[in-house]
Amino acid sequence: MHEFKLIHNVMNKIDKVVREQNATRAVRVKVRLGEQAHITPEHFREHFVDAARGRSAETAALEIEMIHDWSDPLVHEIVLESLDVE
Repeated sequence: MHEFKLIHNVMNKIDKVVREQNATRAVRVKVRLGEQAHITPEHFREHFVDAARGRSAETAALEIEMIHDWSDPLVHEIVLESLDVE
């Protein structure tokens, strides 16, 4: 359930940016995944693919960068780093 909320928040941000840019879809999504966010990159990718169905990120390429530095204030977060739209 925790993963669903995290992914849902990311999807909402992506959809918002796509709308704000008057675009039709996201083509590339880059996220930074904190090591303490309690989700592996593989698990995040699976949830992302499921959550993106029927949304603006459905066909987007997903890039995941890990945050390993425990002193980084984002080590517990999933951060939408960048987004390319068309």
